[in-house]
Amino acid sequence: MDRTLLRRLLPLSTALFAVGTDGFVIAGLLPQIAADLGVGVAAAGQLVTGFALAFAVSAPILGAVTSAMDRRRALLLALAIFVVGNAATALGPTYGTVMAARIVTAVGAGLIGAAAFSAAAEIASPERRGRALAFVMGGLTLAIAFGLPAGTLIGGADWRLTLWAVAALGVVAAAGVAVALPPISLPSDGLRARLAPLREPWAFGMLAVTVLSLAGTHLLYTYIGPALEDATGGSATRLTVVLLAWGVGNMAGNAMAGRLADRHPPRTVVSAGLGAAAVLLAVSPLIIDDLAAATVWAVLWGVCVSLPIVPQQSRLVERAPAASAVLLGLNNSAIYVGVAVGGGLGGLAQGALAPAHLGLAAAAISVVGLLVNLGTARRPVPLAEATRR
Repeated sequence: MDRTLLRRLLPLSTALFAVGTDGFVIAGLLPQIAADLGVGVAAAGQLVTGFALAFAVSAPILGAVTSAMDRRRALLLALAIFVVGNAATALGPTYGTVMAARIVTAVGAGLIGAAAFSAAAEIASPERRGRALAFVMGGLTLAIAFGLPAGTLIGGADWRLTLWAVAALGVVAAAGVAVALPPISLPSDGLRARLAPLREPWAFGMLAVTVLSLAGTHLLYTYIGPALEDATGGSATRLTVVLLAWGVGNMAGNAMAGRLADRHPPRTVVSAGLGAAAVLLAVSPLIIDDLAAATVWAVLWGVCVSLPIVPQQSRLVERAPAASAVLLGLNNSAIYVGVAVGGGLGGLAQGALAPAHLGLAAAAISVVGLLVNLGTARRPVPLAEATRR
């Protein structure tokens, strides 16, 4: 990848680093948040669900409203909303105000994701698109590897400090976008055009795979702190070690995914990740009660759960290049629908399963995702007319 492209992609990756740290760090802080706000852990977990749902719903709407704006200006607007939302979260005195602030933050985060991925797909040549998308996605995986554990460690003293740190990250990302990203204009389209691909069976199927992949992951991950209680003994430091291991696995899997998506059929890469993740989730109750074993397991799980994301993006761009901005925006929403579904189901499942056994339910969802992926159509279907309906 040449230096010019790297310079253009770096602020996009930085913005995703801020979003990734913010979107995932709450999972590591649930006990502290629940105690401070006077709610149960399952209720605190719904802060993740509320954020994800707001992200998923707002992203296509705001994407349509801002489609005539160049990507740099759209990103700066989104980052401003994101920073304000995180500051409001850090200041929120009650569960209701914190939930409202998380929804505001999600609105900014949703626009960041849609603008960043569409810009990356536009400025990269076709033969480098997979690696370019992986580089931008690397901001998310880097957040998981380092931002999330660091935020969890900081939050061990006061969870609100973590949100102030995330707001500062948003400011840094905005400065990088303002300085390094050139103006990038894409064809303007309305909300109807952005939702039109959902009428195409193959597009709906691919987006369903994304939802199921993330739902399987986040059914367990949202409640990873309680699930690892036996291994960590409630220690924030030990939990940080496991989260760091999971993040390192995500980084490795993301790097692998970009190259594999450029060299092999992306559909095959997605299937491999879903299948391996299902196996690891199914055996998790036998492993995660020991810190050393849980750490090794977390690395492997991190690799597997990160494999499907970039190939899914590549598949959508390859199948309908003219509608890539629309499809990538919908896929980004599908990611957060999956996060919301997983978090919601994880909260409900705790009525029947101990947190340490949530991996069994998560494995079942991953298997469903694998079956849907295997059933997606192989034959390319043009989408030239879909965005004009």
